[in-house]
Amino acid sequence: MLADPLLAQAAAATLETVSLRTSGGQDVSASLARPSAAKAPMIMLIHEWWGLNDQIKAVDREFANEGYLAFAIDLYGGKVASVPDDARSFMKQVDPEVATDTVSSWVDWLRIHDRGNGNVATIGWCFGGGWSLNTSLAVPVDATIVYYGNVAKTADQLKSLKGPVLGHFAAKDKWINQKMIDGFEAGMKGAGKTFETHWYEANHAFANPTQARYDEADAKLAWQRTLAFLKKHV
Repeated sequence: MLADPLLAQAAAATLETVSLRTSGGQDVSASLARPSAAKAPMIMLIHEWWGLNDQIKAVDREFANEGYLAFAIDLYGGKVASVPDDARSFMKQVDPEVATDTVSSWVDWLRIHDRGNGNVATIGWCFGGGWSLNTSLAVPVDATIVYYGNVAKTADQLKSLKGPVLGHFAAKDKWINQKMIDGFEAGMKGAGKTFETHWYEANHAFANPTQARYDEADAKLAWQRTLAFLKKHV
């Protein structure tokens, strides 16, 4: 994970920009990082409430370095926030129906990519963590990873999940808290779904090296668990 802004910017500059017209008629774009292998498992990244910034693009490159066809989508239409008020505003402007059309169309696009092996995982942080799960509920994927995202779903809502879910959550998080995760775990059990949950003695956004709440040790451990989960399921 690249904490240095200049290194993150350099990593982001190596990504390709790709465009798509969704099934709902939207023109959207995303950033693609290719691995060295001719065929590879695929992972779709969904940004935090800040938007598709260099930090997320740098993580996209890290996944490609690990052997994945890595793909960071944009649910803000190119807008990127640098202060919380803007991030909150951008997040509130997201139309769930439009976002669902976007994520579903990108998964369909990935499924037939000539460099992919057909297996797709989703991952997201914060706002994107919730949308990683939403994506998997809207369209079948092989694995879902959520970093401190909104997972307030009922067992009935979770029945459409195809693959397992990995969740990384922070014990000091006041928003994505124990009560929510307990409800999610009960829902997953009720729906008969496979899940893996990890708690960290950290706060919300502990895996983002550009934020004050960054916890290097927990971020590294979560990254290792994420790679192990992906290796097993995609």
